[in-house]
Amino acid sequence: MSAAHGRRARAPLTGAVCVLLGVAAGVLGGCGGQDGGVTVIRFWAMGREGEVVKELAREFESLHPEYRVAVQQIPWTAAHEKLLTAFVGRATPDLAQLGNTWVSEFAALAALVPLAARVAASETIDPADHFAGIWDTNVIDGELYGIPWYVDTRLLFYRSDLVPEPPATWDQWRATMAAVTREGGAGRYGILLPVNEWAQPVILGLQAGSTLLRDGATRGAFAEPEFRRAFAFYVSLYQDGLAPPVSNNEVANLYQEFARGTFAMYITGPWNLGEFERRLPAAMQDQWATAPLPGPDPQTPGVSLAGGSSLVLFRAGERQDAAWRFVEFLSAPAQQRRFFALTGNLPAHRAVWNDPDLAGPRIGAFRAQLERVVATPKLPEWEQIADQVWRRAEQAVRGGATLDQALAALDADVDRILAKRRWLRERAAAAANAAAEAR
Repeated sequence: MSAAHGRRARAPLTGAVCVLLGVAAGVLGGCGGQDGGVTVIRFWAMGREGEVVKELAREFESLHPEYRVAVQQIPWTAAHEKLLTAFVGRATPDLAQLGNTWVSEFAALAALVPLAARVAASETIDPADHFAGIWDTNVIDGELYGIPWYVDTRLLFYRSDLVPEPPATWDQWRATMAAVTREGGAGRYGILLPVNEWAQPVILGLQAGSTLLRDGATRGAFAEPEFRRAFAFYVSLYQDGLAPPVSNNEVANLYQEFARGTFAMYITGPWNLGEFERRLPAAMQDQWATAPLPGPDPQTPGVSLAGGSSLVLFRAGERQDAAWRFVEFLSAPAQQRRFFALTGNLPAHRAVWNDPDLAGPRIGAFRAQLERVVATPKLPEWEQIADQVWRRAEQAVRGGATLDQALAALDADVDRILAKRRWLRERAAAAANAAAEAR
């Protein structure tokens, strides 16, 4: 496959059309690819990363004066809509940062450039130097569409003065929660699991071996034994008084309650490393730690979610080769270290984890967990499904439905969400059968 495979041929846009498409897509940067003989790479980046990457872009430009990187910073809350609008208006950037759960959606739209050939020719990007579960989030139907830029996952943050040894299995975990709750007295809990978050029940389901979906990702598999086992464990933590049945917006100050001992454990990600260091009292800084998640049994280590952001090239981009050079620059170990220093985002490359700044025990637990991460189902409808997971889980936690009623309702929700996918799959199968009979 050539580097330019899939690039859409079209006549140059006039200035007026460029302006109109820019307005339609919310594009603030220019539409042209040349600025005084310099190739302009349009890069959309989200949130804090969009601010910080401008500094790295200046370094790239000093090394490659033939390029200029025009960075547009987009709030995460607006990013998805802007990208879709830009796709419809054929005004996508050359390069963008995508949350890795979005890659499947834009791949399904045929908006992204396949990258396997570019990676094979690269001296900078080595798939073997990436965490396998994170890399897999960018592979859709066997084709690579994104390069991990930074990674994250969720693991256990815990009060080390209340939990002397982090649990390794679900049984140990429950026993630890029970001991903390019993010794803490009224108003104290072993763990905080906000009932309006989907990640925790999904993580437990993945740990128990659930596929979450079945029949070629066209129907829910939540009522099947694997997920049911995990869901029963999850709901029992509330029923037994080990976790408070509250949503995250019912916790006035997470860090203050952790410091008070209202709960001793919490499942969260690397974004909270800095927050715990800043927000917990100085006297508590040696009383909290992190650990990989427990697994169902000693033979099954606890997996977690594969998260982070990836860099993608858009098919409509006219400067794909230039944009790829910038991807390679951002993927180089020196830039990965620099990006970590500027943002705290965890590096995607394993080799960078040998840096002394990543050697501490709290961050080291993330290295261990990143070796055991799993992608959520790679389909555009996943976010809708995830939303239903926590809604049905909350219903079971609050007593509005039995365990089996909640799971049956969740499967019915998912089957409705995936109805179009199922119809398309059935139509494709019918067409293939008709073609076979015709031969």
